[in-house]
Amino acid sequence: MEFILVLVLILLFTKLAGALSVRLGQPAVLGKLLIGIVLGPAVLGWVQDSDFIHYMSEIGVLLLMFIAGLETDLAQLKRNWKSAFAVAVGGIMLPFLGGMAVGEWFGFDQHHALFLGALLSATSVSISVQVLQEMNKLNSPEGTTILGAAVVDDILVVILLALLMSFFGTGEAVSISLLIGKKVLFFAVAILAGWLLVPRLMKGFAPLKVTEATVTAALVICFGFAYFAEMMGMAGIIGAFAAGIAVGQTPFRHTVDTKVAPVAYSLFVPVFFVSIGLSVTFDGAGSQIPFMIVLVIVSVLAKLLGGGLGARLTGFSTRSAVIIGTGMISRGEVALIIASTGLASGLLLPEYFTAVIIVVIATTLVTPPLLKAVFREPVRRLVKKG
Repeated sequence: MEFILVLVLILLFTKLAGALSVRLGQPAVLGKLLIGIVLGPAVLGWVQDSDFIHYMSEIGVLLLMFIAGLETDLAQLKRNWKSAFAVAVGGIMLPFLGGMAVGEWFGFDQHHALFLGALLSATSVSISVQVLQEMNKLNSPEGTTILGAAVVDDILVVILLALLMSFFGTGEAVSISLLIGKKVLFFAVAILAGWLLVPRLMKGFAPLKVTEATVTAALVICFGFAYFAEMMGMAGIIGAFAAGIAVGQTPFRHTVDTKVAPVAYSLFVPVFFVSIGLSVTFDGAGSQIPFMIVLVIVSVLAKLLGGGLGARLTGFSTRSAVIIGTGMISRGEVALIIASTGLASGLLLPEYFTAVIIVVIATTLVTPPLLKAVFREPVRRLVKKG
């Protein structure tokens, strides 16, 4: 029953840390992320990474993105698709060039420097989604653009990573045409299923004389879409987000949202936030402090400027462009997965693995307070005056 004690510690301390964070004027998610570092191997060592944590956190992030899809204004998302694409492209090009430059500056071989650029190109908006939900900004033009850009970013970064592994990796060669074909197939199936299958499945389950049949149907759709996304080489969170949008177009949207959200935010999502902090360890990182400082600065500025420039060029105001660029900063679990893949394929040097993980966590930690700061009224007035 030790895993029950671990769960008690996570649930108790994430809520307390989140409440303290709000009292200090920061988003609750910042406290939840920081408590993961405190509870984990880096500080107290009370919570260790395990299969239990991994599975619970996977469900947590899938439910988080599913709820984001449920609450997304599809019409707003359609209106901002050009901006989303531009933000994603800008948010990949600048970080890729910046990461490559940092790698070469610190003496990396060309292929190791290229991989570092690909790593910095990744984006995980699950943290930004939580902050936007806290501020009731998820359906704003900036919020929907961030969500749309994250989908495009995921596709482009996976293709970029596959190219690097094909040319420089130690594993098997990857077929780029097959990779792109899988992405096209995923979106074709997701759109068709969302249009034809999801409404029928939800309607068919609704009259069943069993407990919470409608919610169960929604969860089947969520996890089914996520699994299919992973099969097609996409991040599972993209599948869960697509599932949320599909269910959100049915008459059962409100019912599903009000039933799934309490379970997600009270049990699974806190474990996800803590799991990110469990990756932090300071062993052997002392000699690489200059590398980490430079990489964090480049990581933050490159996403902010790249994503912001894409938004600005497609009609957003300067303030909105800054918000969108800030929302793309977090690398989160997506970059952690890419780092592990790079280590296994020889594209990431083992001695830099810990430093890279710390940088990824740092970008995830700075996103909530930065995103809240740029949404504040004083910033709006300052930008207008400038």
